[in-house]
Amino acid sequence: MNISKLHYITQGETPEQHLDYIQKACTSGSDWIQLRMKNVDEAIVLKTAEKAREITSHFQTRLIINDYYKIAKTVNADGVHLGKSDACPLEVREYLGKWYSIGGTANTLEDCKNLLEKKVDYIGLGPFRFTTTKSNLSPILGLDGYKNIITALQTTCPIIAIGGITLEDLPELMDTGIYGVALSGAITQNFNSINTVNKLLKTPATQEQKYTFDKD
Repeated sequence: MNISKLHYITQGETPEQHLDYIQKACTSGSDWIQLRMKNVDEAIVLKTAEKAREITSHFQTRLIINDYYKIAKTVNADGVHLGKSDACPLEVREYLGKWYSIGGTANTLEDCKNLLEKKVDYIGLGPFRFTTTKSNLSPILGLDGYKNIITALQTTCPIIAIGGITLEDLPELMDTGIYGVALSGAITQNFNSINTVNKLLKTPATQEQKYTFDKD
């Protein structure tokens, strides 16, 4: 299952703002968007997810739903991202089937091992540094935290760094061995930065095809 190197996580004060940002992210070249709506009535999440699916389908962008795996199936999203207190990935896999991407949140080496046992498709590991996007923030990892966990894990499962990451952090972060990054604020402030991020991450979309011709 092909996991993107750049995950855009939505934010917004209203459902309309989430949808506006999704539209902008798609227009700017994002190919993986996670709809993350906290402390909102489930019916509103469903309605927003339906509209988000319409937008992302138009751009052939993959849509991941945070937490609400039943909504992910209802709107025919591409996957779900599960927090530490959400449903077990194995149960969710049973419910969704094999075609959906399932990601999980981790803060420690133990968390990562636990998620690997439960056969997730990728791990969102963080936070890299302090972020206001999340309440009850876990201890920050920094560069050394990622290096140590990735060295200890020795896994082929994509590790996505998350939490207060800026564009300036990307070169050093990628050197730790992570697979990609999840960004929220850094992109919401400037959707034009998606192209820059893709280049820094060397995503397939930005790598030019090189053709070699046989000489006669």
